[in-house]
Amino acid sequence: MPSVFTHIINGDLPGRFVWKDGTAVGFMTIEPVSPGHVLVVPRKEIDHWEQIDTPTFTHVTDVAQKIGRAVKAAYDAPRMGLLIAGLEVPHLHVHVFPAHSLETFDLTKADRDVSPEALDEAAAKVRASLRALGYAENVPDA
Repeated sequence: MPSVFTHIINGDLPGRFVWKDGTAVGFMTIEPVSPGHVLVVPRKEIDHWEQIDTPTFTHVTDVAQKIGRAVKAAYDAPRMGLLIAGLEVPHLHVHVFPAHSLETFDLTKADRDVSPEALDEAAAKVRASLRALGYAENVPDA
C-alpha cells in the first residue's frame, strides 16, 4: 500500500511543494516544529534510511542542504536543523527546519494546528528564497 507521501508526490493528496526533481521532492509539513519546516522525500518509497541506495540518499541530502540554505535565509534562522526520524510515516523523509534551540528537534512539540494560509505563506517564502539562490529550475510555481 502506498504511503501518504507517495500519495502527495503523485498528486492524490494536496502538498505545498517547494522542490521537485526526478529523484526527490520537498514540501511543507502540516505539523511544523517551527515556521519554514520542510520535508525532503525521495520519490522511491523506501521505509528505512539505512536501506536507501547511496546515490539516492546523497541526492536527498543535497536537496535538503539547498533547501536548508533557502529556509535559513528566508527566516533569518540562527541555525538549521536536520532530522531523520522515520517513525511517523513509513517512507524516508528528512526534516529541514529553522532551529532556535534543542527543543526545536522534538517532533512531539510540533504545531498540529497550523492554518492553511500560514502553510501557503511559508511555502511561498521558501520558494522565493530557493529562486533567489539560483535553484529556480527545481522550484514549482505552487
